[in-house]
Amino acid sequence: MNDKSFDTDNPYLRAALLRGLVSRRSAMMGAAGVSAAAFLAACGSAGKNPTPAGTGGGTSTAPAKTAAAAQDMSDTEKVVNWSNWTEYIDVSDDEKSRPTLEAFTKKTGIKVNYTEDYLDNDEFYAKVRPLLEGGQDTGRDLWVSTDWMVARLIRQGYIQKLDLANIPNARNLEPTFQNAEFDPDRQHSLPWQAGFACIGYNTKATGGKKVESMTQLLTDPALKGKVTLLTEMRDTVGLVLLDQGKDPANFTDADFEAAIDMIQQAKDSGQLKGFTGNEYTDGLSKGDIAACVAWSGDVASLRLDTPELGLTLPSAGYTIWTDNLVIPALAKHKKNAEKLIDYYYDPEVFKDVAAWVNYIPPVAGTKEALVADDPELGNNTLVFPTEEVLAKAHVFRPLNAAEETKYSKLFSALTTA
Repeated sequence: MNDKSFDTDNPYLRAALLRGLVSRRSAMMGAAGVSAAAFLAACGSAGKNPTPAGTGGGTSTAPAKTAAAAQDMSDTEKVVNWSNWTEYIDVSDDEKSRPTLEAFTKKTGIKVNYTEDYLDNDEFYAKVRPLLEGGQDTGRDLWVSTDWMVARLIRQGYIQKLDLANIPNARNLEPTFQNAEFDPDRQHSLPWQAGFACIGYNTKATGGKKVESMTQLLTDPALKGKVTLLTEMRDTVGLVLLDQGKDPANFTDADFEAAIDMIQQAKDSGQLKGFTGNEYTDGLSKGDIAACVAWSGDVASLRLDTPELGLTLPSAGYTIWTDNLVIPALAKHKKNAEKLIDYYYDPEVFKDVAAWVNYIPPVAGTKEALVADDPELGNNTLVFPTEEVLAKAHVFRPLNAAEETKYSKLFSALTTA
């Protein structure tokens, strides 16, 4: 497959990447692709840093510790505190409210304090770890972590087991997301979204050029000083490994170090503006960032208001990932959080989320719910990648504790120095 950038003249990737823009669907009509179930069957449960079912997630060493539980105040305190990534839930047309959250409160009487303060897995972990280590409440009842981070949190005893009696709609989990090796039988987590790591670019800042490979991103003089990479190691290094002809699911220490060297050279030459979490979206939209490693749904959404943005799935390959809902140790409103998860696992509700976030829904029946509302809309917006796109999607292999420490140290030296 040749590089194909995301633009209005490219129905191939429009079909492959965009789903569910209910209120903004005019940009998406005419797309076609395989069903959600077919996509999930082909990909497996992946991880925003990839970890499909059956391959494990992150480290796989010591047995998990039991997470501490607090006295649950859910019956007397009708509240749930939820931390999430930005651009990751439905919003009203005037962007002043979040309709599904408001509907949940109206239905249950439970207020949701929703905070978009999860920009990067490691950054968020650094904020909550001291509290968790000290046996203190984090002030959060629910958050959304990537598979490899969920594996770490389970192992360290920092997230609680879910009480599925409070989440009967968990039965709607797409079958391929079940029985993830890092969380057998989904005792600690349920998926929220899945998607791709890719290259995003702003043609106003690139002089009209498309950015079609990691080599171009890291070496093109026209982009010097205007490139950002993700602080998510598995996405950034995964794309570089693929660019160098290596498989993120099967690489050596030497391969990893060669990828780090390529990034180091770009940094030393002044090619890089820096490393970011989810906050890259603002700079990319404004043109302060010319091109970057990005996440597919972010760029797809942003492009509807900023048509000069483009998105490339490199021909060398790209990673695929999943983020998951988890309840931390000592959460004070666990049952309320589980009721919230149950609410979103109703496909009639999740279709409204899918209509905005542009990522792959893990809730079975979401596509059918959209079709029931509007057959044309449902059949055009819940489109998933073709077999040709799937052939280029890769997972980043699970790391043992020693590898995670070693690789994280090498990558951190790039991002913090």
